[in-house]
Amino acid sequence: MFKFSPLRSTGKLTHLSAALLVVGVLSGCTLAPTYQRPQAPVEGTYPADAKGQAAYDAATLGWRQFFPDQRLQALIAAALENNRDLRTAALNIEEARAQYQITRADLLPTLNATGSESRTRLSASQSTTGAPLITKSYQVGLAIPAYELDFFGRVRSLKDAALSTYLSTEEAKQSVQISLVSQVAQAYLTERSYAEQLKLAQQTLESRQSNLGLAQKRFDVGASSALDLRLSDTLAQSARTSVATLLRQRAQAENALTLLVGTNVKDLPAGQDLSLQNIVTDIPAGVPSDLLSRRPDIRSAEQKLLAANANIGAARAAFFPKISLTGSFGSASSSLGGLFESGSGAWSYGPQLSLPIFDFGRNSANLDLAEVRKNQAIVTYEKTIQTAFREVADALVARGTLDEQIEAQEAFLKAQQERLNLTDLRYKNGIASSLDQLDAQRDLFSAQQSLIQARQLRLNNAIDLYRALGGGLNETTVAAAPAAGK
Repeated sequence: MFKFSPLRSTGKLTHLSAALLVVGVLSGCTLAPTYQRPQAPVEGTYPADAKGQAAYDAATLGWRQFFPDQRLQALIAAALENNRDLRTAALNIEEARAQYQITRADLLPTLNATGSESRTRLSASQSTTGAPLITKSYQVGLAIPAYELDFFGRVRSLKDAALSTYLSTEEAKQSVQISLVSQVAQAYLTERSYAEQLKLAQQTLESRQSNLGLAQKRFDVGASSALDLRLSDTLAQSARTSVATLLRQRAQAENALTLLVGTNVKDLPAGQDLSLQNIVTDIPAGVPSDLLSRRPDIRSAEQKLLAANANIGAARAAFFPKISLTGSFGSASSSLGGLFESGSGAWSYGPQLSLPIFDFGRNSANLDLAEVRKNQAIVTYEKTIQTAFREVADALVARGTLDEQIEAQEAFLKAQQERLNLTDLRYKNGIASSLDQLDAQRDLFSAQQSLIQARQLRLNNAIDLYRALGGGLNETTVAAAPAAGK
């Protein structure tokens, strides 16, 4: 039975552990500048925010509540599960988390189990016996590789920078999700708009082909001129062109929607027309300072600024001495069986100090680089805030005019329909010409398509405001129906 009682060595190891603990406490400070959030470079209020007292808040309003169309809800849910951009953002988070864990581990010493065997042959001239001699050595124990005593916070600053980078990627993923929800919704509305316009064009084509048949019969019996026949044919061919164009545009819109969703979704509920899309439109904008907490892209930019600020601390610490420590504790013997006998305990302890003297400006350049990158991060942060402010302001300005535009477009369509009815009556009585009738039919078809497009613009504007205010992260569902929009 082997005996192993290196009491004195154990006392040395205890002192070493205590010293490491004290060093860890003393190294809690860093040389990084004290962080101060830059002042938001935007005005204190938004222009044209006439609906600031509504009950909805974009940051807490779930996208299922905002988009009541069940087909659209299914598409968004599938996109959140299958979209490749969102998957890439999630993998970026995993990468940053792993990098942070690697950097954080440098704050604590690494403890390794070691074991070694060595054999050495001494020549006769080297041996004390005057004859060749083979020596053997065995050693087992625990070892601490070169561990940096972080007196000046270099390692801690690197850890803080890695943590901020990790948090930035998390915020970036949320920003991707908000953007994805709005992109899927707008792609769906684009497909719905083309579907409605295609339906209108097909109905118009059927009507004009019927009129062309009647015009052909009237021409055959001499009741109308060749000009009237050609005008009817022109209307029919124009509608045919519109049908072909809209078929292509709708197919391309469906392809774009499939790309965003990331998979072909089957067994979906029937889609709703644009006039039945009850998207919430009375979202309050609040004040620009709310964007700092609502928008994940702004929070992500600030985390990148924090990382750049921490890197300055690491660059400053490089000017100071770097102290590292190596140590080992275990048992050593010239024979394998003697490793655990009394008196075989062995330990080593070796601090090392390294002070830069001549580095040809490398440390100074690294510090300048860190400060420049921080200034770049400040500019990026401020620009992100300005971009967010503009997106909200643009959406608010458009919200104030699109409702009026739709009302005017509806009145215009009604007037065009009445104009066509009167023109048809005058044409039958021989008062109006076929050219008058052609113009009235063209204008009516154009007004019908313009109304569909205006409704799509209004819905897209509501989505833009919802996204710009940070909506699209939650998935809450409430029983109350949201306010209807046109």
